[in-house]
Amino acid sequence: MAYLKLDIRLLNLFVIVVLSFLSYVLANIILSSNLLIKPLIIMLVVRFTFSLLFLQDNKLSWSRASSRTGFNKIVLSFLGLIVYLPIVEYFFNDIKWQLLVMDCVIYSYLMNCSIYGYRSIINWKRQKSKLCIIYGAGKAGIKLNAELSDSEYKVLFFVDDDAHVQKRAIDSKLIYSNQMAMEVIEEYRNDDLHIDKLFIAIPSVENSRISALYQQFSKLVLKVQILPSIREILHDKDFVSQLKDISLADLLARHPKDLDKHKILEFISNKIVMVTGAGGSIGSEICRQCIKFNAKRVIMVDHGEENLYHINEELLGFDVVPVLQSVSNVNSLEKTFIKYRPEIVIHAAAYKHVPMVEYNIEDALYNNLIGTKNCIDLSLKYHVNNFVLISSDKAVRPTSVMGASKRICELYVQNVNPKELDIVAVRFGNVLGSSGSVIPKFQKQIEEGKNITVTDPNMTRYFMLIPEACELVLQAGAIGRGGEIFILDMGAPVKIIDLANKLIHMSGRKDIEVEITGLRPGEKLFEELLINESDKKTQYESILVAKPTIYPLEKLQRDIKKLMDTEIELKYNIIKEIVPEFNHGSIVSIKIEVKVNQ
Repeated sequence: MAYLKLDIRLLNLFVIVVLSFLSYVLANIILSSNLLIKPLIIMLVVRFTFSLLFLQDNKLSWSRASSRTGFNKIVLSFLGLIVYLPIVEYFFNDIKWQLLVMDCVIYSYLMNCSIYGYRSIINWKRQKSKLCIIYGAGKAGIKLNAELSDSEYKVLFFVDDDAHVQKRAIDSKLIYSNQMAMEVIEEYRNDDLHIDKLFIAIPSVENSRISALYQQFSKLVLKVQILPSIREILHDKDFVSQLKDISLADLLARHPKDLDKHKILEFISNKIVMVTGAGGSIGSEICRQCIKFNAKRVIMVDHGEENLYHINEELLGFDVVPVLQSVSNVNSLEKTFIKYRPEIVIHAAAYKHVPMVEYNIEDALYNNLIGTKNCIDLSLKYHVNNFVLISSDKAVRPTSVMGASKRICELYVQNVNPKELDIVAVRFGNVLGSSGSVIPKFQKQIEEGKNITVTDPNMTRYFMLIPEACELVLQAGAIGRGGEIFILDMGAPVKIIDLANKLIHMSGRKDIEVEITGLRPGEKLFEELLINESDKKTQYESILVAKPTIYPLEKLQRDIKKLMDTEIELKYNIIKEIVPEFNHGSIVSIKIEVKVNQ
């Protein structure tokens, strides 16, 4: 900081010396006076002293100079004249007072011309380049600044929370606090100069901080971008190439603080793991996590060829086996159990889209119920050690057939003899970016220039990142002893209309609005994670366990068969018998005043 102040002071001293000399020579020429150097030295000392004391030229940015700046220069010039005029006349009788006044006028004129000329040139250059700010004055910010020096972007300044580095400089660029940065950005905006981007260059930054920064700066800059997290960043690649747009995952993600990777490693390492629904968003991430935690082999089961192909291509080089089959085909599935002898089964295969299940009740129930029953029954038959069912918050007081099917699967899990199989279900809400999430739908609507459709302004959902949810699923599987329903702590629910408005704002589109279309059949206004079960904590705050519901397994098997054999019109009644809290198509309303438009 000391070097920076010294450089700027020397620059201002140089400008004052040059302009004072020019104005003094011109005044002498105009008035045909003899050129005396000593009076000029006195004038220089007074001007430089006044400039430092009253204008703080060490902090003055000529590129943002205003009419106020020019007026102050004129006032100080004439104040200086009042000080040095009597001194010069006392020591130098040959100097005319008219000469000093003429010099002051010319000096003020030249100084203002210099300031506004410099400002015009710099602003013209800025208009031809893209202006940006770097948030984070650490190693990542310094590296990013160096890389941007050869790009189309001009870094104006840094922003950092650390008071110890504020007001210092990196590569002659000042480091501001958040508040000061916002004030400086406003000054640029007043000059019709817009900041193109804010780069967040703190790989270790928490999502809550990202969200707060986005709220602060998103309306002041055109776009906010961020470096990947420490575990994702590639240190052998340029940081510029790794910058990415802020996503909803960055704003909403909650990283569990009690993730026990050692426990997961003990659970998965050197085991043969079968993952059903392996091509889906949850299943594919479970496969990645199993590879990460050193599974001996991963058997990837899915009935969708394309999705299975993609995850298999991604994991080439690891011991993975793609099996193209449906879990509802028990004969085919049994051959897979016999051939590969899985030690752990993680069952993610299910139809999850509420409206599609409502339109295809028979096939959806067969896939979700019979598919799950097949996997559990075969796990019992072939002595699998652990079974983990991926459930859903829609299983709680279900209003849709999809949610009810998940609840019946939970009942099956809870009533299997835990001495025969360590079997658990893991219940959680929406995961960001999954195929069943509303976010991809909203993003597609924005890309197509359509209005975003939200069914109800009061609708809320729980959200979690896919990797974090899958890690907690494995952790829950590791601590299960049989028959538990584990519930992941999803934090506070998020209003869907707020998500929609954030996505619109992040896209920069001004022509897109939110349309309210009304709740669809089976859709809930808000989701819950507990029924009437009393929950208790496990050794991990992020994982709760629900009190089991007793339902004799033989009776449940008979009831499931009855449900599958019944005519479609009567299936709702059978579901109601199995799941008394099932209330098909019901809507729970809460009167909350919301602003629909942005």
